[in-house]
Amino acid sequence: MARSKKKPKKSTQVASSSNAVSQQDTAASSRLKRSKSAPPATPSTPANATPNRPRKPHRFRPGTVALREIRHYQKTVHFLIHPLPFARLVREIAAQFSDSVTRWTAEALVALQEAAEDHIVHLLEDTNLCAIHAKRVTIMPKDMQLARRLRGSTLDRPW
Repeated sequence: MARSKKKPKKSTQVASSSNAVSQQDTAASSRLKRSKSAPPATPSTPANATPNRPRKPHRFRPGTVALREIRHYQKTVHFLIHPLPFARLVREIAAQFSDSVTRWTAEALVALQEAAEDHIVHLLEDTNLCAIHAKRVTIMPKDMQLARRLRGSTLDRPW
């Protein structure tokens, strides 16, 4: 059977003074119990919002976060690629070419990383210009291939 709330009975007799005092005590104690168990009903959400559904997280318009990230990375002076993974990659590639080169100075790794990041950034700039020239805002592999071809890069020609 479903639970239902019991309604208080209405009394029609006149309350005596001792009965009235006991009723006031019970009313005060019930008010205390109610105030401890549940906070007062104050709307903390707008009237049109449903209480069951959580609020949607704030979303920026498309491109806003990208522009903010561009400004952030243009201000920074540190490397974009973490130095330790880059050093591992350099050592791995060097081991493929020659077993005699096993030790690298920190300055050599820093110089190589600066040159590599500079090359990548300029290549991506040229790639972006190729995409803009094609009346697009999204870069594609064909833009990078065209940028490398216009630069005169001779390594790994895909055509």
